[in-house]
Amino acid sequence: MSFSHAHALREARRSLGLSQEELARRAGLSRLTVQKLEAGAIDPRVSTLVVLLRALELELVLVPSAYKEPVETFVRAGARAVSQPAGVGAPPSIVDVLTKP
Repeated sequence: MSFSHAHALREARRSLGLSQEELARRAGLSRLTVQKLEAGAIDPRVSTLVVLLRALELELVLVPSAYKEPVETFVRAGARAVSQPAGVGAPPSIVDVLTKP
């Protein structure tokens, strides 16, 4: 797991106020596994990642490479791009970006 993913995992756990032990229990994993994942010391299997994310009340979503940048921009903007009015300097609608042929 890359450092940024390990950091995101740790932050997601902390935002729910969970200890590593509690997250491990919810996900059916050992605390040591959660600790290693958060440290970026091991890369999880997709099945492990799915149960871990669900324990964090998240879902794994696969994004085509071509859409990675607009989706990341949208998420960083706090999903506000959709509700912003159109106009000079306004970002494009994420719907328009994602559905553009």
